[in-house]
Amino acid sequence: MKKINVLLLGFFISVSCLAQDMKTFHLYNPEADAKKEIAAVVKEAKQNGKHVFIQVGGNWCIWCARFNDFITKDKTIDSLVQKNYVVYHLNFSKENMNDEVLAKYAFPQRFGFPVFLILNDEGQLIHTQNSAYLEEGKGYNKNKVIEFLYNWSPAALDPATYKH
Repeated sequence: MKKINVLLLGFFISVSCLAQDMKTFHLYNPEADAKKEIAAVVKEAKQNGKHVFIQVGGNWCIWCARFNDFITKDKTIDSLVQKNYVVYHLNFSKENMNDEVLAKYAFPQRFGFPVFLILNDEGQLIHTQNSAYLEEGKGYNKNKVIEFLYNWSPAALDPATYKH
């Protein structure tokens, strides 16, 4: 009986911590004008020789929170993102599903959340990534995330990278 009580206590503490984390997770803005903000991000990417990384999800999404935490706390991944991408968090929630924007990008919500879009510096969609392929346990696989981010970076798509 003592083991069961300890297990239950651990479960409730985990759920409580998770609920608390989700109360403070406010990365997405349901009121944002996504079309306007994405245009500004694309302009910034073009000026800086980067691609645009769009994380589609919502403040309700635990996997969105986990991914953001994962990439911002790992120095290697954070450096890779900062060097190659301008990041935008596209809201999908009952308050604002951004239907028009998501239709423009071929309905990426079909893969679940978060889902990642890579745009080139002209704002064209060049890749949609189902985040499930990057997951491991209750988090993300560092090597898979690094590979994904590197393989869609501007350098990876530059023909000069492959000249002998």
